[in-house]
Amino acid sequence: MSINELCYVDQMKKQSLKAQELLKKQSPRFVPPFSIQSLQKNTKVMPYSVFNRNRKLIKKPRRTSFRMHYERGDLPLRLDYFPGGVRILWTLDLNKLNYHLYLPLFFDGLSEAEHPYKTYARQGVRDLINFGRDKIYPVIPQLIVPIKRALNTKNKEVMCVTLKIIQQMVMASDLVGPGLVPFYRQLLPMFNAYKTFEVTCDDKVDYSQKKSCNLSVLVEETLQVLERHGGDDAFINIKYMVPTYESCLLN
Repeated sequence: MSINELCYVDQMKKQSLKAQELLKKQSPRFVPPFSIQSLQKNTKVMPYSVFNRNRKLIKKPRRTSFRMHYERGDLPLRLDYFPGGVRILWTLDLNKLNYHLYLPLFFDGLSEAEHPYKTYARQGVRDLINFGRDKIYPVIPQLIVPIKRALNTKNKEVMCVTLKIIQQMVMASDLVGPGLVPFYRQLLPMFNAYKTFEVTCDDKVDYSQKKSCNLSVLVEETLQVLERHGGDDAFINIKYMVPTYESCLLN
């Protein structure tokens, strides 16, 4: 080897030693477990997390548009307290309300499970249905998504209230029942899932049937109301989505 080559080798060794010293001085880099990076120098494997199946996942509730309008003070109603409880008072004449705006907004509030949002939304929906009747039919396409969200919350109280409101809406006008038939594919999958839902309370007493909040009974009653008021094509479409349903008119 020539003198120049020996000098070059010495310089390379010194540089590699300096690099190793710098790596030792640096804090180790954390890498994910079971990866190729764990074989690299100056790395530290992160502890892997153990899944606890008993841990309850806390899901942040969706902020509904109804809550947003309520907090801004855009809703034309107020809560009145009296010795027998509370009631909703409208600040505008219901004849002047735009149903295409307010009815979907109040239906979106059916997903709420906290007071006063749920109180306003549920009473507001009932009042609008009782007063509107035939005004509900043109707004049906805008109501499907809020109803579906409320039924998919898996909150028993919210689901029972929504089913009762569906029955009230269908019986309020002869146009609503047939108008809901094209939307059975969006609404009835939940009915099929909870039609045979049974609550296991062991040796306790279940008062849900007395309080009219038995989910499986409400599902069956709602399907019967949809069949009675849905016209000639209602049963065929219900049977397609809920195969275990038996007609209350044919049998």
